[in-house]
Amino acid sequence: MKTADGLPILGLMLGDMTGIGPEISVKLLASGVLRDVARVVVIGDSRVWLLGCQDARLQPACRTYPDVASVDWSREEIPLIDLGNVDPAKLPRGEQSAESGRLTGETLHHMTQLAHGGQIHGISFAPLNKGALHKGGWKYPDEHQMFAAFNQHQGFFGEMNVIEQFSTFRVTSHVALRQALDMITPQRIGAAVRLADQSLRASGIASPRIGVAALNPHCGEGGLFGDEEIRLIAPAVRLLAEQGIGCTGPISSDVIFLKALRGEFDGVVMMYHDQGQIATKLLGFNKGVTVTAGLRTVYTTPAHGTAYDIVGQGKADTGALEQALRIAARMAAARR
Repeated sequence: MKTADGLPILGLMLGDMTGIGPEISVKLLASGVLRDVARVVVIGDSRVWLLGCQDARLQPACRTYPDVASVDWSREEIPLIDLGNVDPAKLPRGEQSAESGRLTGETLHHMTQLAHGGQIHGISFAPLNKGALHKGGWKYPDEHQMFAAFNQHQGFFGEMNVIEQFSTFRVTSHVALRQALDMITPQRIGAAVRLADQSLRASGIASPRIGVAALNPHCGEGGLFGDEEIRLIAPAVRLLAEQGIGCTGPISSDVIFLKALRGEFDGVVMMYHDQGQIATKLLGFNKGVTVTAGLRTVYTTPAHGTAYDIVGQGKADTGALEQALRIAARMAAARR
């Protein structure tokens, strides 16, 4: 399916309704800034949309359709597919809710089926809460593992964090640091760098430049502080470079993000979660985007959370959600 103007169709989920997701979704779509980027259809519950209107202090025109195929893209109203599955009056605001997490996962599963059926070309979602998802019955360490299961994915996949200056990728992600150290192998390093190369190309970078982070302080100081750089990382990077991937490393963690900030790298592959998340959150908290990379379905979301402390106050920022939809549109267009 495609629109007459050839723009990709993106499904937008309003996020966990206990947080700022409904507010920023309404604000963003009401602004009209994405009209030349993608055709966006809201998929969720009309009552949550109205809650977002209340939080945003806005009343943009919205039209409900039974399915995506019925949407009349020539109309000005924001299209919404009403699943009728979330009653905000029965759920709390500004706090974690297992029931809201269950319904969030249910909506994302439905949207994934729409993507598999070709009705939408990508999925963006306002912030959700990982703990609520888990308590709501979606027993995965994070939404990325859940999406992999939805797609029956086999093989390596991972989280791609995008800020204006560069993107980051991980050899290990949402696991305890002690466990992460045992998971760092040449095979996983290779898979992470290849995923970075493929994902950056899909986002429009023809010849990605990838920096690979060291694990130990000062790259291990020649083995004085650990030899993982010598045994694992350097040989893996050498092999990848010989295979034609534009990668360099290992580079000390206290230097690699400075280099990326100066424009030397399009992407950075880190060994564990916080190694890069601190840098990306510091540089682009209100603009950062998280992509689930390596799956058949495009998923993007703001890198920030549900912001329970400002729910209902009308001051949540739309910057990261806008960027999430723009990146989803680019990736969906590249796949088509």
